[in-house]
Amino acid sequence: MSYRKLGRNSGARKALFKSLLAALFKYERIETTEAKAKELRKFAEKVVTLAKRGDLAARRLAIQAVADVEVVHKIFEELPARYSERTGGYTRILKLGPRRGDAAPMVLMELV
Repeated sequence: MSYRKLGRNSGARKALFKSLLAALFKYERIETTEAKAKELRKFAEKVVTLAKRGDLAARRLAIQAVADVEVVHKIFEELPARYSERTGGYTRILKLGPRRGDAAPMVLMELV
């Protein structure tokens, strides 16, 4: 399986995705680079699927992925009802244009 390394070692990359996931579910939209958003989408979809499952093992896996217990509580309370009819595609990526400093392509990632 191929994935983006984003110029980081594995520990820094895991920490980055944990914090991005927590921010995405806390604020329901974040502004980040396109590469990070496309890679984050995989993790976000899995966490929402875990929330729809709703059992204790799923909650523990979500806590492991997000690393913020309050955010995980919000995920398991609100999202299963919101996405009960939907089988996938819980996130949306909207392109914003290049970042001023380094011209990195920026996007707005939000929950549908």
